[in-house]
Amino acid sequence: MNTSKTIVAISLFFSSCNNATQNAADKIADTTATTAISLPLKSAFQQTIDGKAVDLYILKNKNNIQAAITNYGGRLVSLIVPDKNDKMTDVVVGFNSLHDYENSTESYFGATIGRFGNRIAKGKFMLDGKQYILFRNNGANTLHGGKKGYQAVVWDAKQLNDSTLVLTYLSKDMEEGFPGNLNIKVIYSLTGDNGFKCEYEATTDKKTVLNLTNHAFFNLNGEGSGNILNHAVQINADQYTPVDSGLIPTGKLEPVAGTPFDFTKPETIGKRIEMNNTQLKYGKGYDHNFVLSTKNADGLNHAATITGDKSGIVMDIWTEEPGLQFYSGNFMQGKNTFKGGSKDNLRTAFAMETQHFPDSPNQPSFPSTILKPGEKYHSMTVYKLTVNK
Repeated sequence: MNTSKTIVAISLFFSSCNNATQNAADKIADTTATTAISLPLKSAFQQTIDGKAVDLYILKNKNNIQAAITNYGGRLVSLIVPDKNDKMTDVVVGFNSLHDYENSTESYFGATIGRFGNRIAKGKFMLDGKQYILFRNNGANTLHGGKKGYQAVVWDAKQLNDSTLVLTYLSKDMEEGFPGNLNIKVIYSLTGDNGFKCEYEATTDKKTVLNLTNHAFFNLNGEGSGNILNHAVQINADQYTPVDSGLIPTGKLEPVAGTPFDFTKPETIGKRIEMNNTQLKYGKGYDHNFVLSTKNADGLNHAATITGDKSGIVMDIWTEEPGLQFYSGNFMQGKNTFKGGSKDNLRTAFAMETQHFPDSPNQPSFPSTILKPGEKYHSMTVYKLTVNK
């Protein structure tokens, strides 16, 4: 018997078995990577704040697109869609637990924003000859509703079906300095064509100002994929509202043509973001309101198209709102850890907030944000997700 040949044969046999096992494992891993959906645990959100129960609600549509929303702040926690390789990708950055949202250095990740989204100059405005004073939480100005905006309250929640969640909240008269008892309903749903739809309704018993939006932070390449500077952005706006050093609109509508704010054709976020431009210096990048041009379908403005350079995921934004705030993540500082373990480093996510213009209560030439008793506020925005393969 040739012992050496026997040893070689046995070695080759076990090597073949190991290779086959590894190949099988690799195939399983590939399949898992393609189909696995890493939603946060509901139990990590099931606590009580201000005597009200907090939970995490999971939405899905017929195409297995999934969204996770918590009624703490009406926050979009996850939005999971396939990329160009059919790998399921979470395009919303956020946290794995209620505790992390409560303790984040950034208050607005994924949140429903109100009573007034964006800034109000010097924390005050006049309405019917009366001055209303707000809490100034952004330097000399009020941002996103004040000290405790809607991002920090617990909404009443009712899941109507697999794809629809209804949130309601009574914002009481003079809450954060705003007049009127405001009854708000927000309907978040996943549509059959892979849209995340945000529908807002409200009524008031006193004349007030109102500007609701959602402040999801997106990275279309997926959380942890790096910065968003190579995302391509097209915004259907020929004008924008330039700001002063406090990011308050000057009141003028300026053309985007010939400026770094011209996204009428697709441009990467990073192409011009470091240009020597006063407006970019004020915002430390893009943090500006764009004046949307036309209503294209069913009364909705086709506001923007954003494409992830690595994933091929495309997001089209449709809205009834006249404006869009494009924020390029300029104040992200790497102080918080996201769901997948990555940090919220500079410009690792962007926001596209559909809205009326900032500081509208102090800018008579801007579209009005006044809501009167007997009127019904209604606004709808759809973030539709497709893919370029």
